[in-house]
Amino acid sequence: MSESTKKMDYDDLQDMVASNDSGGRNPTGASRKLIVITAILWSLFQLYYTSPFPFWLQEVIRNFGVDVNVVIDDTKARSIHLAFALFLAYLSFPAFATSPKHRIPLLDWFFATLGAFLGAYYIFFYEGLVTRFGAPNTQDIIAGCLGVLLLLEACRRSLGLPLVIIASVFLAYNYFGQFLPTDWIISHRSGSLSQMVNQQWVTTEGVFGVALGVSTKYVFLFVLFGALLDKAGAGNYFIKTAFAYLGHLRGGPAKAAVVSSGLTGLISGSSIANVVTTGTFTIPMMKRVGFSAEKAGAVEVASSVNGQIMPPVMGAAAFLMIEYVNMPYSQLITYAALPALISYIALVYIVHLEALKMNLHGLPRTDPPNPFLITLLKLVSTILAVIVLVIGVKFTLGWIKTIAPEHSFLIVAIALALVYLALIRRVAQFPDLEIDDPNSPVVKLPSAKPTVNAGLHYLIPVVVLIWCLMVEMLSPGLSAFWGTVTLMVILVTQHPLLNFFRNKPISTDQFKQGFHSLVDGLETGARNMIGIGIATATAGIIVGVVSLTGFGVQLSGIIEMLSMGNILLMLILVAIFSLILGMGLPTTANYIVVSSLMALVIVEVGKQNGLIVPLIAVHLFVFYFGIMADVTPPVGLASFAAAAVSGGNPIKTGLVAFFYSLRTAILPFLFIFNTDLLLIDVGWAKGILVAVVSTIAILAFTSATMNYFITKNKLWETFALIFAAFIIFRPGFFMEYISPTSYHIEPVHLAQALENVPVNEKITVKVAGTNPYGKQIEFYSELSVPDGKTGEERLNKLGLTLLNTDETIEIEGKTTPKVIIDMVEIDSPAAKAGLNWDQTLLDISLPKVAIAKEWMFIPGLLIILLVGFNQRRRAKKQ
Repeated sequence: MSESTKKMDYDDLQDMVASNDSGGRNPTGASRKLIVITAILWSLFQLYYTSPFPFWLQEVIRNFGVDVNVVIDDTKARSIHLAFALFLAYLSFPAFATSPKHRIPLLDWFFATLGAFLGAYYIFFYEGLVTRFGAPNTQDIIAGCLGVLLLLEACRRSLGLPLVIIASVFLAYNYFGQFLPTDWIISHRSGSLSQMVNQQWVTTEGVFGVALGVSTKYVFLFVLFGALLDKAGAGNYFIKTAFAYLGHLRGGPAKAAVVSSGLTGLISGSSIANVVTTGTFTIPMMKRVGFSAEKAGAVEVASSVNGQIMPPVMGAAAFLMIEYVNMPYSQLITYAALPALISYIALVYIVHLEALKMNLHGLPRTDPPNPFLITLLKLVSTILAVIVLVIGVKFTLGWIKTIAPEHSFLIVAIALALVYLALIRRVAQFPDLEIDDPNSPVVKLPSAKPTVNAGLHYLIPVVVLIWCLMVEMLSPGLSAFWGTVTLMVILVTQHPLLNFFRNKPISTDQFKQGFHSLVDGLETGARNMIGIGIATATAGIIVGVVSLTGFGVQLSGIIEMLSMGNILLMLILVAIFSLILGMGLPTTANYIVVSSLMALVIVEVGKQNGLIVPLIAVHLFVFYFGIMADVTPPVGLASFAAAAVSGGNPIKTGLVAFFYSLRTAILPFLFIFNTDLLLIDVGWAKGILVAVVSTIAILAFTSATMNYFITKNKLWETFALIFAAFIIFRPGFFMEYISPTSYHIEPVHLAQALENVPVNEKITVKVAGTNPYGKQIEFYSELSVPDGKTGEERLNKLGLTLLNTDETIEIEGKTTPKVIIDMVEIDSPAAKAGLNWDQTLLDISLPKVAIAKEWMFIPGLLIILLVGFNQRRRAKKQ
């Protein structure tokens, strides 16, 4: 293949990323300048809205006696956000493949202007909308109808037809569902045009709902942070560092691809951009050491897509999750950390097994190898140093806030500037990292020490972001703001400072270079947000229809009927539904649709079948299958991007990537049935134990699916490894047969028995009653036992008053006194668990002393050791 052809292919790849993420149109002249200026203004608006500056400015203005409001409320901010997205969508994305790419047709100018006006409808008519809330007039109805149509067309241009079709089907159901016979399960009576427009365009229940709010409040700043970090040069730094440390290992370039793609996930919210950014460097190197084109592309796809599940900076859907589940982002990170970590470890292990099967080697070392003990000592010393530094900084900051609260911000800013100067001084001692040409062959690995030291200052904004999220517990938006501000300072000053410490002349050109990189980053961040803004607004249509028509309730009945009350079958149906949607929807839209339709259904059907699933586990289940959107054949765009780099077959690449992602697909099922994997109500000691054995289990499962452990598996060894992994992941399933953890009593004895149950232990109550929609159901609820001297006192603290009716009922062939719930206090633990007046208690399950389920880890580990010993003996004979 000629050099020009390679160059053309690389340009085509960049066009693929541009057309998917920021628009395929590239006009010239005044049109281009307007797009650039609008994108920069959008970024500046988002920085202003997320920052504390408006509140400080408001105080200053009030002190001058001026009555002007400069703080933008959330509803108006969503409106401005959508106006920017619609305006840029029509200017950046051509209507059809044959539409002009280098100029903007007059009709698109009209649509862009009208879309921006209708998107900002809240701003122009805010006072009137507030006074006629719930009763839109003719103007509102016309504006709403036009707005929805323009939003759907913008969605078609930027994201394709699938999401448009789904939203249109829901809108059609919203209108025509009122004409269906009343005895049909999906009929409703909320379909007038006035109701639909009010729901979709006037209130914050539809287009301007939670999804668009999360895009406005959180997602934009993280996408902007990633764009600026990339412009600073961090992407190249992450790739080079990964290769410097891992490239010499067996199958090293593939292992480096996994790590560098995970790190690049900090920069790129788009798996396609991630594939092209890292893949142009990693895929050729994987092929060079012996990976086929399809396997090299698949490794890159699997690692790039999985970047969205890796804390601390997860995909855009994670920010939606914290709103839907109503929990802090720091807590979500805690729950999501272990599954993401073991999933990535398993992917590195997959690469290792592929290298073993093909007897592949790494690239030649640049640095002489260190003895193992020296390497281990360095690793442990680094970890301990980081821990000591974190503790020291935390206590120092707390001390500063106590003794100098008025000046703490200034003190911290000065300290951060000194750290930056110290790191830049260190960086200046090493040569700059060159950006590799994807077309040129790489014959040796970069040296580790100069590579790592050449970009230490890039870690400052990442550390600031993580510190604000995890230690200061700031909101994700505000954390991203401070990380972005830190990054903007670095972008503008890094080149002059490097020259200063290298004793080279400083010129205004270096400041201009930094300023141009900053402006480019502001533009790129905004243009990358067009698709996400449009996707969240369009998905809001579906959420609005579901909440207006009560479709979720009907869907609950349909899913329960299809799954026949079997929770595992229902989860499989939800997973298949997510994967089918994933063929056409981007990750964020997929998550919004499936979670709004299915999350509560899973929780309710689970409760009715004795499995009480935390809501966060269900949302993570949906999230995990949502990220498969860019892998799922035959439409996975990331697979097409990787195949374009590798020269392989895109369908085969997608199938191999899907196979590699099986360990990601199995984890959601496991943490639904064993929430210890999410570290829910798990202490430090148990958490470490669960992390270690879960890592071993996922490696065993991976060996089974790859049909290779130490050598090629025999059939019984594959089944043995799967069985061992299942034992470790679900120890309670087996231990419950050996040593049950609970015993059952009749409801009439609850108060007496509750007195002897240890505080904070869980009791399970089975009740019968009607749900909020009048349907007779049976379900289970879990209650945590409060403190109290008597059983009656504990019942009162739970908010429960029981009544023995002196009647009898028959439960499973046994006659027992009928006990009903006479009263439930509002906002009590019982009310939060779903208990209500006049429900009948059917069964009470109380905890008892039992053998800890963790003892089942031993037989699981022994089976793995047995298989390993057997394979090692066989390998020696070969």
